[in-house]
Order: sequence, then C-alpha cells, then structure tokens
Amino acid sequence: MALLTVILSFTGALVCGLMPAPAHRRIRWVALLTAGLGFAAAFCCALRYTGPGMEDIISRTWIPSMGVGFNTGFDGISLPLLLVTGLVAVAGVLFTWNLDHRANQFYAFYFALIGGVYGVFLSMDLFLLFVFYEIAIVPKYFLIAIWGGAKREYAAMKLVMYSFGGSALVLIGMLALFFASGLNTFDLRALMEVDYSSGLQAVVFPVMFVGFAILAGMWPFHTWAPQGHSAAPTAASMLLAGVVMKLGAYGCLRIAVGLMPEGAMVWAPWVAVFAVINIIYGALAALRQEDFKYVIGYSSVSHMGFVLLGIGTLHLTGMTGAVLQMFSHGVIGALLFAVVGTVIYTRTKTRMLDELHRLMERMPGIAWVFIIVALASMGLPGFSGFVSELYVLLGAWASLPTWIVIGAGVGVFATFGYTLAKIHEAFFRERSNSNNGESDAEYPPMTLPEKAGVALLLGASLVIGLCPWLLTNHIAGSLQLLLNRFN
Repeated sequence: MALLTVILSFTGALVCGLMPAPAHRRIRWVALLTAGLGFAAAFCCALRYTGPGMEDIISRTWIPSMGVGFNTGFDGISLPLLLVTGLVAVAGVLFTWNLDHRANQFYAFYFALIGGVYGVFLSMDLFLLFVFYEIAIVPKYFLIAIWGGAKREYAAMKLVMYSFGGSALVLIGMLALFFASGLNTFDLRALMEVDYSSGLQAVVFPVMFVGFAILAGMWPFHTWAPQGHSAAPTAASMLLAGVVMKLGAYGCLRIAVGLMPEGAMVWAPWVAVFAVINIIYGALAALRQEDFKYVIGYSSVSHMGFVLLGIGTLHLTGMTGAVLQMFSHGVIGALLFAVVGTVIYTRTKTRMLDELHRLMERMPGIAWVFIIVALASMGLPGFSGFVSELYVLLGAWASLPTWIVIGAGVGVFATFGYTLAKIHEAFFRERSNSNNGESDAEYPPMTLPEKAGVALLLGASLVIGLCPWLLTNHIAGSLQLLLNRFN
C-alpha cells in the first residue's frame, strides 16, 4: 500500500508529461487525481498502522554485488511525513488550478519530485534512499528555472548546487559506514545493528548530519531557502517548504542519529546551538524583509530551527516534537506560501509590503484567512504548531542547558514580533504614497479550488492541534525503538 504513493506519483508524472500541452483541463484533472490517490494511499497506511515497528515491508534484491536492495517500509517517524506529502501535493494542484503555461511539463516535474520525496520516506536501504533523494533534487531546478519569478535561474542553480553539495557529504558518510560495517549491505536494519567505533561516529556524524541539514535550511547553509522560495512558482514553493526541507531533517534523524548514536551524543550540544541560531536569526531576518515571500522564506528557516532543536535534544519528548513540527510546518508553511504567492499576488500583482494598500477592507475574507494561518504558524493554541513547539521546548528543558531554552524562547518572542508586524503592514497600514485617484474596489474573493486548498491544510493543522495523540503516539513509539540504541 505505501509503495503505491511512489508508483502513483511517477505514473502521474509520465501521464502528464505525455499529454498534449493545450489540454489544460484534462491535465489538471489528471494531476488532481494523481495527488488525491497518493494522499489516499498514505491515509490508508495511517489507518492500518499499529506500530511501533516497521510495517508494509517490501524487500527485493536490486544490485546484489553492491549490497543494494529495494527495501521499503514505514514506521511512526515516516508516517506523518507521508501524510504531509500527500496533503501538500493535493493542495499544490488546487492552488495552481489556472496554470496553462506548459502545464503538462510542469506536472511531470511536480510529480517526479513528489515521487522522489515519497521514496525517501519509505526507503529502508541507504543506497535506495540516496537515489530517491537525488531524484527529488533534479525537478526542483526545472520547476524554478522555467516557471519561477525574478532571478529564477540564479535561485534554481543556487538551490541545486547547495543540494548537491549536501549530497556529496551524505555520500561520503554513507560509504564510510558501508565499508566500516563489513556487511556488504546498505540495508538500514542491518546497519543499525552495527556497533561502530566511537571515533568513527565522532568523525562521520557531523559530515552526514550537515549534508542532510543543508536541505533542512540549517544556518549558515540556509541562504538557498529564502531565494529559492521567493523565485519558485507557488506549487514549488509549497513543496520546498512543505516537504523538501523535511527530507533534510528526516535524514538527520533517521540516518545520522539512527546509525551513529555515540556521534549524536558528542555533537548534540552543537546541533542545539545552531538550531537556536536558526530560530533567532530566521525570525529577525523575517522582521526586516519587505518582500512578502522573503518573510515567509525566513520564517521557514526559523521554524526549521525547532525541528533541529528537537533532534538535538536526543530526548523522546523533544524528538517527538521535532517530527510533529515537520508535519506542522509542512502544512502551515505550504499554506502561507500559497496564500501569499497565489491568493494575494494574483489579485494585487505585488509582493512588496509597502505597495499593499488597505487589504483588510479590499479583501477581508482573504485577509482573515492569512491572519489565522499566520497565527497558527506563530504557535496559536489549537493548531499543530503550538503542540509541536511545546514538545520541543519541554524536551530541551529536560535535556539541554537552560541558556539554550532561553535562546529558543527569545526566538519565540521574535516570531510573535515579525508575525504581528507583517500582518499590520500587509493588511492594516495605509500605503504612504497612496493617492485619491487609486481604485478602492474590492478584490475578487477566493476561488473554489483556493478555498478547498485552504480548508485541507488548515483543517489538517487544526485536527492535529486538537488531537495530537493521533500522531504523537505513533511517533513516540518508533522513536523509542531508535533511542533504545542509546542505552
């Protein structure tokens, strides 16, 4: 069942790519059907999962001479990420419903990326995971370089170069573990049973962690994120923030921490320090931005800091919060980019905050939607962001020095500051150079696909915010199995 998500995505990419470009209507319905079936498969996996171990395991020989197998499965760590990938994939199609520029090629790259992401979250073979990881990188370049906005080619190249740089580090770490194990296999379950020497773990862990963390937007390797988000078309921005950044965080947790517990214990304090820098720096940088998409881009860097901080706690509560934050930021971050990049931009034709004028009066419904989503991103109780950040802070309090928690708290207050300031600038502040001749007519309300996309992502955040046990029970059970290696 879980592997259907990968098969459906690549099949959808092939079908969309082969359809004639002028058939916009049929292409978008094929895209919506593909994304919907993928999400349905992920949702069925969630309904059937009992945990805490791996389920739906498929093991096939692939390249036996190299010890590579086609091994897939999922547990409570990968399950929330399968769900958020499905949710963002469906919402991305809804928010690009009017796309007519080479739509067949767009959705071919779109579903190739999604197929790679699903594949990473399901891979139980290190080599297979690396293959899917690389597959997910390539379509990002074309989505941004062809359908992006200003400076799209520079942003696309920068994103890909950073991604491949991180991949090179991951490959070095992967080969080091492969040869050190002496098992001639990349099977993750076998590699997790190997007791690597403390010296090897202390050296290889930071190489592999940083390699993955580059894609997670870790400071100071985050610079691709705001530019990539800003230049990307809306659906690609949603995928970048919603699921692609989670690939890096997932690799840090599943591979770096999972395979090298002693290395993780050596470097965890430094991971926490960099995470706090992410939180504070991202929030302060967002406060200074005038481009609405850059604001959301830097806020993503800040929120990913909570994911890294949760991983750095090496504590069940904190790490549960990290995985939950991956889900939460996946749906809320994607929705923020959708509202700014499609709903607001297509009506105002600008993303610059100082050019927006009386939006609360001219698009009241859309303004209230953005305010609710922004407050959910800020950590409003009742939404998933509040629960996930609370888990992370409690885990940090239990396992890290107090000054780390204080630093994260400063970041939380900075988040309050930029969220409220940007809401005021965008929706309540009158433009300083407005003139009496400017039209004050209301903008068109949200379309039906836009409303459906908002309801899907905001509803998911609300459900998990009110009933976090739907995910946390599964997440904690699987994390406990991983943490048992630390004993």
